[in-house]
Amino acid sequence: MKFLILLTILSFFFLVNPLSAKFYSNVSSIPPSQLLNSTRCAWKTFSKLAGCHVGDKVDGLSKLKQYFHRFGYIPGANNFTEDFDDILQSAINTYQKNFNLKVTGNLDSSTLRQIVKPRCGNPDMIDGFSEMNAGLRTTERYSFFPGKPRWPNKKRDLTYAFVPQNILTDDVKSVFARAFTRWAEVTPLNFTRSESLLGADIVIGFFTGEHGDGEPFDGPMGTLAHASSPPSGMLHLDGDEDWLISDGGISRRILPVAVVDLESVAVHEIGHLLGLGHSSVEDAIMFPAISGGDRKVELAKDDIEGIQHLYGGNPNGDGGLKSSRQSETSGGGEIHRWSGLVFSLSLIATCIFLICF
Repeated sequence: MKFLILLTILSFFFLVNPLSAKFYSNVSSIPPSQLLNSTRCAWKTFSKLAGCHVGDKVDGLSKLKQYFHRFGYIPGANNFTEDFDDILQSAINTYQKNFNLKVTGNLDSSTLRQIVKPRCGNPDMIDGFSEMNAGLRTTERYSFFPGKPRWPNKKRDLTYAFVPQNILTDDVKSVFARAFTRWAEVTPLNFTRSESLLGADIVIGFFTGEHGDGEPFDGPMGTLAHASSPPSGMLHLDGDEDWLISDGGISRRILPVAVVDLESVAVHEIGHLLGLGHSSVEDAIMFPAISGGDRKVELAKDDIEGIQHLYGGNPNGDGGLKSSRQSETSGGGEIHRWSGLVFSLSLIATCIFLICF
């Protein structure tokens, strides 16, 4: 069964067309036009809907309904009108509650400012239900996927691989290594980079638009990435974004709106890969949205409590020595030397398997 799952993942990545995304190594390397372009937002047109309320009929409300449908606030229907109806008002009420906004049911300015922020493509609600701001809890706001899926107890050493067609540099890969380390430090999980997709638990790739999983990306500053729940292990990032691969030596607020901090998004999506849903705590890594130019990479108390509810703490108490950061530096030269051979052997094994089946 494990081999069949890996074969499915491998086949998927050869059927779609990954690309090399645009990366900037530091702030000074970003063209001034990118820094100043505050209009690059997939949902900027929603701003014109400010002040709408029940009974209105306005062009653009159907697209707003599609937005809420995508993130779970309007389940089922997908034939949307331009009417501000009870369905839209109910979605806005729930959205405002999840994002700690004043619950008015109207499209006030604070609600629209939140809606147009770039965000994770994973839904906030599944089958009309969300734990993001559950009323019975007073402090914890973390949530899980339905059924609380997680990696099994026997699987504490996880491997991750990158789609080879992306042709990522070591600097980009090291960003993900740091992101995995942050979760390893507070759990019994260890993460090691693999050069073979066939043997990897987690596969990471950059894509644009429709890319085969039914969750298309929407261009710059919209949905930034999405990830599957355990044990599927697929992490997709939007190749249309301009990504900053910083080294962590910068303040939280790094840039104007047009560039996205890669590590901030990677840490968030790894939380999904491990079983966490979204949180209503704005300082938490698992909060669904992040403004362009923000950097948020440190796990908050809510993140740590949520992930340790699933896996427990790090039994070593050593900050996660067997972490992805170590895996990047130990044996790196040997791995790179044999990467082409390993990948070729993986393809040969796949072909043999398909022929035999």
